[in-house]
Amino acid sequence: MQNVSQSQATEAVPVTAKEKTSFWRAKPFRDMECMTATFITHAFAPHAHDTFSIGAIESGCQISCIRGEREFTGPGALYLLNPGEIHDGAPGISDGYRYRMIYPEIGMLTGILEDVTGRIFQGTPSFSRQLLHDPDLAQAFHYAHRLVEAGDEPLAAEEAMYNVLSRMFAQYGSVIISPPAETGRTGVERARDYLAENFDGDIGLEELAGVAGLSRAHLIRAFRREFFITPHAFQTDMRVRQARRMLREGASPSEVALQCGFADQAHFTRHFKARTGVTPAVFRNG
Repeated sequence: MQNVSQSQATEAVPVTAKEKTSFWRAKPFRDMECMTATFITHAFAPHAHDTFSIGAIESGCQISCIRGEREFTGPGALYLLNPGEIHDGAPGISDGYRYRMIYPEIGMLTGILEDVTGRIFQGTPSFSRQLLHDPDLAQAFHYAHRLVEAGDEPLAAEEAMYNVLSRMFAQYGSVIISPPAETGRTGVERARDYLAENFDGDIGLEELAGVAGLSRAHLIRAFRREFFITPHAFQTDMRVRQARRMLREGASPSEVALQCGFADQAHFTRHFKARTGVTPAVFRNG
């Protein structure tokens, strides 16, 4: 595999740079969502994805909080986030940062790993570490991502991306064997599941506390401690995750805003961009 030059990986974001994003779907990878972006001031609200979130910083510095741990990340840093992993992100320096991301679905990543290993997975692929520093692997990822973005060498792009994803899993991956369904859930788990099932409704704190069997104050504290997010922020994130699915299927932003429980389209757009980095229209057309 061709190596990306060291200068490409470590150069600072130019002081004259402006925020910009490029979002698209890669057909050879089951329409995998891909993004490259430069953010100077944009701060992501705490959110999660239904897919894996895999990426690397090209230049500058980002501050991220994952599993309650806040870290500064720069060139050479990798993000290996599992589906449902709550995280955020903001520029760590005044000049911002530039990074590349992909969002492979569980089935797609499983298929790649089965192709590479020649074995059938008896579980779900997972990454045991979410933030790490691996300059060689980060450079390999940037190289593969640029090929996918360019789109003029599809075979080379597929080979490079298959290789880098299999390397990531070989070094930092594991397989989760799902346990039998639990007969009992904690109060905050019941509250989380209730929000997930009724994300588009107007749920009051008293109602949610009743589901959990906890006081309102205790529920807020326990929910944040367990899931690193407040109940309201979790509900908003569930609305955005459903919105992503509907937009991918071709629904209009105004229709999505109404069906997902947002007060209006402006409210929807603000929350959507805070969690994805792009507007609903850009996401829909990517």
